Amino acid sequence: MLLARLRSLLFVLFMVVTVIPWATMVLIASIFVRGTPIYWLCIGWLRISIWGARAICGVRARVTGFENIPDTPVVLCPKHQSTWETFAFPCLMPRPLSYVFKRELLYIPFFGWAMARLDMVHIDRSKRAEAWSRVAAQGRQFMSQGLWVIMFPEGTRTPRGSQGVYKSGAARLAIDCGVPVLPVAVTSARCWPRKSFVLRPGVIDVSIGKPIPSAGRRADELMREVEGWIEAEMRRLDPDAYPARADAPAVAVSA
Repeated sequence: MLLARLRSLLFVLFMVVTVIPWATMVLIASIFVRGTPIYWLCIGWLRISIWGARAICGVRARVTGFENIPDTPVVLCPKHQSTWETFAFPCLMPRPLSYVFKRELLYIPFFGWAMARLDMVHIDRSKRAEAWSRVAAQGRQFMSQGLWVIMFPEGTRTPRGSQGVYKSGAARLAIDCGVPVLPVAVTSARCWPRKSFVLRPGVIDVSIGKPIPSAGRRADELMREVEGWIEAEMRRLDPDAYPARADAPAVAVSA
């Protein structure tokens, strides 16, 4: 455990040392260019961070389901267990991603300042109606520009082996825009626990499901299908985190 703490401290220092000059470069570059070039410039630092987690802390990734990624716009709906997937998904996906996130993240020095220069949807969670209007309007705008919107349906990070409440916002957006939902299961808490920067060596499994069509669907019914696939896949990928219980309800998965 002590070695893991020392490695994690080195990793945090690595991120701090690299993010300051990188974010400064992004802010300066954003004076002259915006949009996709700035996005890929930011992704360069995320790639460095994912490499640092692997090289310093021994956190590796195993990804399956790349063949399920379509060429058309989608709304990504991943399981959310740690910081790792917020860094990793832009590095894995072939299109620029527009995150829907709480605006407080913009106040993080350097990291948040750089995020503010990207085509992201930052919302005030205390104003639910206003937040949804912003998600709907900007989500449509960004997808029309070739970006994919990514929303964590549970809203926040959940501990390993747990399940949050799946909100229907991502499904509503997919239906409004006429695009499918792409569900993703990820076992990141196995190596990078929720609300912790003590990383453990190991393998994070990422499983990309088949796109789920949204045409003619109700948002709550569509999200139940997304939830069913993700939670069933989580139990397949990380069975030790979900001990079998006789009273546990079965997770339904649509064919």
